[in-house]
Amino acid sequence: MATSDPFNNQLVTLLGGSGFLGNYVAQSLLERGARLRIVSRNPEKCFKLKPLANLGQLQIGRCNITDEQSLFAAISGADAVVNLVGVFGGDLNAVMGRSAGKAARIASETGVKSFVHVSAIGADDESLSKYGQAKALGEKLVREAYPKASIIRPSVIFGSDDAFINMFAGLIQMAPALPVFGPDAEMQPAYVDDVADAIANALGNPGSHGGKIFELGGPEVMTMMDIHQRIAAAQGRSPLLIPMPDIASSTFANLPLTPMSRDQWIMLKAGNTASGDHAGFEQLGIEPKPLGVFLDKWMVKYRKHGRFARASA
Repeated sequence: MATSDPFNNQLVTLLGGSGFLGNYVAQSLLERGARLRIVSRNPEKCFKLKPLANLGQLQIGRCNITDEQSLFAAISGADAVVNLVGVFGGDLNAVMGRSAGKAARIASETGVKSFVHVSAIGADDESLSKYGQAKALGEKLVREAYPKASIIRPSVIFGSDDAFINMFAGLIQMAPALPVFGPDAEMQPAYVDDVADAIANALGNPGSHGGKIFELGGPEVMTMMDIHQRIAAAQGRSPLLIPMPDIASSTFANLPLTPMSRDQWIMLKAGNTASGDHAGFEQLGIEPKPLGVFLDKWMVKYRKHGRFARASA
């Protein structure tokens, strides 16, 4: 639920705001009266937000985060900035590391009052994954350039239109038997609206939240096998879920043209739960909602007879 943060008529730049999480952050900020400047490589993905904004409340533009002039144009004149940029391919250190530092430096030099950097649980310069290393580099460079930045580390994020629950739901719908990679890997899924509101709360109160790290994990820790079983039950299906040994899933991830890269497999095996060493949702005024609140409703379209199917217990 949106709170009465002081965003009225404040200009907020969302870097990489056209993605899944960015759309929800934008909605949270628009509800609070902020003026938004959403920039990304694919700004056309933000056009669906136009009906939610009042006249003059929303600007949409293109930005190459690796280009300093492009970044300056995106940030100049803003009161606050949220960096949401995240990728799994290409030069991860350039996009999520060095460019994050440049954005924070420009924000500092242009007088931006509040800066939120969205990182990830698993950001660690000693991580075995390149993604985790790049996220750690981004945090380090942001902190050096803008010491009062709030760093947000969400766990895996779920929502009605996500690419996480829906991917498994589609596979379970089609396959009578399904391999489960990393069946014992622990996840702590966080609801996308909760994460978006947490980001907005941090952005709106830099005096209390600036300079801190927040790990945002949902109220439940569950294994990958648990998640598959819950999705199947919500669909009213009983597929054969086959726990895959590490050697088999690792070999699969090393093959070309597979949906899972070696780096993603490493992150899966490491799990995705809050460490407990940092503040979380509670300190940002959010009571996170569990997956079970939504799953039965979301799985209606995947059931054999859709909304005419019998609801799961």
